[in-house]
Amino acid sequence: MGGKPVDALFWLLTEKVTMVITLAYLLSRVKIFRRLLYKKATVKEKVVLVGIFAMISIFGNYPGITVEGAIVNSRVVGASVAGLLGGPWVGLGAGVIAGLHRYFLGGFTAVACGLSTALEGLVAGLIGYHFRGKLSLKLIFFTGVFIEFLQMVIVLLIARPLDKAWLLVSIVGMPMIVVNSVAITIFMVIVRNTFLEEERLGATKAQKALLIANRTLPILRQGLNKETALQTVKIIFEMADVAAVAITDEKSVLAHVGVGEDHHQAGGPIQTRATKVALQQGLTQIAQAAEEIGCDRPGCQLNTAVIVPLKVKDKVAGVLKLYQIRGRKISSLDVELAGGIAALISTQIELADLNRQAELLTRAELRLLQSQINPHFLFNALNTVKSICRQRPEQARFLLGQLGEFFRKNLQTNREFVTLKEELEHIRAYLDIEQARFGDKLKVEFDVDEEALNCCLPQLLLQPLVENAIKHGIYPKVKGGTVKISIRAQERELAITVKDDGVGMCPGWEERLQAGTLATSGLGIGLKNVNERLKTIYGKDRGLGITSKPGEGTKISVTIAKALNGGDQVDFRGN
Repeated sequence: MGGKPVDALFWLLTEKVTMVITLAYLLSRVKIFRRLLYKKATVKEKVVLVGIFAMISIFGNYPGITVEGAIVNSRVVGASVAGLLGGPWVGLGAGVIAGLHRYFLGGFTAVACGLSTALEGLVAGLIGYHFRGKLSLKLIFFTGVFIEFLQMVIVLLIARPLDKAWLLVSIVGMPMIVVNSVAITIFMVIVRNTFLEEERLGATKAQKALLIANRTLPILRQGLNKETALQTVKIIFEMADVAAVAITDEKSVLAHVGVGEDHHQAGGPIQTRATKVALQQGLTQIAQAAEEIGCDRPGCQLNTAVIVPLKVKDKVAGVLKLYQIRGRKISSLDVELAGGIAALISTQIELADLNRQAELLTRAELRLLQSQINPHFLFNALNTVKSICRQRPEQARFLLGQLGEFFRKNLQTNREFVTLKEELEHIRAYLDIEQARFGDKLKVEFDVDEEALNCCLPQLLLQPLVENAIKHGIYPKVKGGTVKISIRAQERELAITVKDDGVGMCPGWEERLQAGTLATSGLGIGLKNVNERLKTIYGKDRGLGITSKPGEGTKISVTIAKALNGGDQVDFRGN
């Protein structure tokens, strides 16, 4: 076809380039293409992108318009977009393939057009790499203008005869620069909208998964069992657009809500073949047909499912299953939603296990404290009672009662927390015995807020601290001394202080306590266990604080969360 007026070429080229734009839109609807664009591509995926965009470039040759023995086309669009999206190597790869194809189509501009296509892909790739994440529509448009101008320069430099090349450029230069630059911009807008759509879907999925996790967190703190599984699947079924939801452990169905719940019942065996594979391999499975679900109930409507393993410490503890019925397929959003929910549930189950282990550890430490009844204390107490039973029988009887009360509370195993009132009664029993031994050498002062008496605290929290003050502070001091127990009820916390004016501790006790390197026998174990229990229950920053100076005494303090409990109030005035 002979020469065409420039304005006619504008409209003809615009008409032809719409075919490439339509192809771009259709590709943006293809899941594989969307995934390749949306995530960071591997080398293998970049090779796939090179092939896709090379085909788009090649396609741009065929609706081309013949002018002065050359082809006016939109070949540059595919190679340029490949570079802007995938970087220099993807752009160059697509450009080389499309350029070779153009070369074999022949014509006096074959070499120039083939070379320029490869260079256009490379230049677009360098611009895309340099401005990655900052590609504005204006920059994209002017990138198209620049690389199309580059093509015109290459045609003038290489194509011969020169007068024919000049005539060609004068006719097709402006239409190709403008139309193809606009086409590149529109193509990138389509791709950008694809990104935004994927981000919206991802945000929707993440928001839904987090809302589900927020509602199921208090439930799954109790661990995974039939009751918690049923409550969890009800929440997921309510919030996810699926036909049914189920959770299993390693052997049986824990809960099933939705379609099929009349025969997919809790306690029943696992029927879905894909579920067995997921349990064995620890990998997500998608059942694409009723046969893969494997339900033996005639007329069961469950047709497709996504099965995601629930992993706790890299071991499969069960699976989460989202089902759809006939006529509805498991979508990519369903798969991603199931994966997100399963990951959050797995984390919640693991945290529940950790909480249970921490609780068991706390109880074990309490048992250790309870088991550390110093035989010397018992023998000394009995000797004290023996020495006064003839002269002061009533006092001896009282001390025996206090000794029994002390051991009864010390060996109480059914409660981890007690009220401050109960803990002080325990200390009172202990102090009555010690004061009977030491007489005026031991003085104890209580300064306790009345409103604090109904607050709860861990059992055997105060007694080891008081015993430490007497045994290691007052007892070694020739003249004896005073132990002051101060408890203040603040707005949200309980501030506890046990202070003595005894001989004090050797330097380094506080650091050794925080480092967990206290003595491994004697009362050092008691202080260490109290410290560790406090950190386990209230947090790492809630351990014991110790300040001590040789010859001046020791102060041990701790602040814990204030938790109220009903009970009668008593008055502790000390001696």
